Amino acid sequence: MAKGTVIYDTLSSSSNEEREEFINNRSRPIRRNPLFYLAFTVIISLFVGCIILLHYSFNVEPKRNVIMMISDGFGPASETYSRLYYQWSKNLPVDYETPLDSILVGASRTRSNSSMITDSAAGATAISCIMKTYNNAIGVDSDEVPCGTVLEAAKANGLLTGLVVTSRITHATPASFSSHVVHRNLEHLIAEQQIGITCRPDEKDLIQQAQKGGFGYIQSRKEFDNLRTDSSFPLLGLFALDHMDYDIDRDPVAQPSLSEMTQKALDLLSKSTEKSDKGFFLMVEGSRIDMAAHENDPVGHLHEILAYQDTVATVKKYVDANPGTVMISVSDHETGGFTVGRQVTTSYPKYIWYPEVISKCKKSSFALGQMLFTYDKEDRREFASGMVKEQLGITDATKEELDFLGNKHGASDYAHHLSEMVSVRAELGWTTHGHTGVDVNLYAYGADSHQLAGNHENTEIGRFIRNYLSLDLDSITASLKKNTPQTRGDEGTMKKLHMRGIDVHGDYLP
Repeated sequence: MAKGTVIYDTLSSSSNEEREEFINNRSRPIRRNPLFYLAFTVIISLFVGCIILLHYSFNVEPKRNVIMMISDGFGPASETYSRLYYQWSKNLPVDYETPLDSILVGASRTRSNSSMITDSAAGATAISCIMKTYNNAIGVDSDEVPCGTVLEAAKANGLLTGLVVTSRITHATPASFSSHVVHRNLEHLIAEQQIGITCRPDEKDLIQQAQKGGFGYIQSRKEFDNLRTDSSFPLLGLFALDHMDYDIDRDPVAQPSLSEMTQKALDLLSKSTEKSDKGFFLMVEGSRIDMAAHENDPVGHLHEILAYQDTVATVKKYVDANPGTVMISVSDHETGGFTVGRQVTTSYPKYIWYPEVISKCKKSSFALGQMLFTYDKEDRREFASGMVKEQLGITDATKEELDFLGNKHGASDYAHHLSEMVSVRAELGWTTHGHTGVDVNLYAYGADSHQLAGNHENTEIGRFIRNYLSLDLDSITASLKKNTPQTRGDEGTMKKLHMRGIDVHGDYLP
């Protein structure tokens, strides 16, 4: 069929002359003016009484893109929590839907090979390599053999690839798409593999090595804002010395948001694939949803979720404008055993929780824990009392609560204590500082997203990506076996892991 033509499906109300004229002219090119299409459609619909199908495209089939979004540590209750809070805070109707609510297609099962409760490394590797593995494994199978990932296969197939996260780029989830080590804590090896350096003495500057290898590098908000969409690849952007700040603590002058980084990545990838018939694979992680849940911090957890929801809305707009794109959003696991509702009395509980308690909080428990930990004056208890009033809106702190804050503890101990002070007043519950094994929600939007409907093993998400982009992971795995990267640390490093009580094939200890 010629491009820029109109296909007519005439009705019986058309005359024989009209039908003959249509047939004789059906392949005639028409002008490519959108206003002409509109006027033509209206005229035909009103006066000829036919149904028209317009086919106008520069490509027979749009380029295929996959945007894999991972909401680390985000369970079904967390989605309910964010919806109810946002609904309450904005005085929205009860039928309000979050950006994720409208694209819910099913659920994902998350267990690993070594445990019924997965860690992020095994959870992400299940998607990236399309296989179950042991907790702590980064891009390796249960026998510690490197496995090709969907990102590597996409790159080998001529697609552009990208990672956008709010954690260290060497953290478990991004690492599982871009490297191969036997334990997630071997981040020095992960960094080397991510920028294509196979070995280095520890004193070497990896960023300098990356730049010598052709990477562009940005590290400030100003550089981020000034980054042109026609910038060349590869590109490395690092905006913090460790994880990026929790969104509630983030200084927007210093650090871009997850949504802003994702939009920038989409702009860059779109521009770079503009003249190509190949698309891209982009993995986006809301990394710190999980970390706040590890702290049992309902404040940090909420604001990370809201930031992720904003990012989902950004990506959905991109999908709408680019028909060959599919977005998938899923969690690697749930963290915290979070629940919306908690019994805080011995008597039968009221059916209620209190969003207003959360609304008064100005900082994450992590940030406040750091403040208390570094406070070195004798009036720590008085300082803590003022801090919880000003930063958390708590005016009824008990003697026991303030006594704990007034004594010297570790930063995480302070954070956990402050999180509990907020949670109990909001009547929000937690069962663990670790992960749980519950199924997590699966969301999808765009091309062929209906194929993910239902309850799936997490490996099936990777299989969908492989099939949609026509990827060959086996060839990547075969290549890795011939040229095996350094997957294990030196003897001293591995010994230190075991001294810390970490079994390479066991559960991850935070």
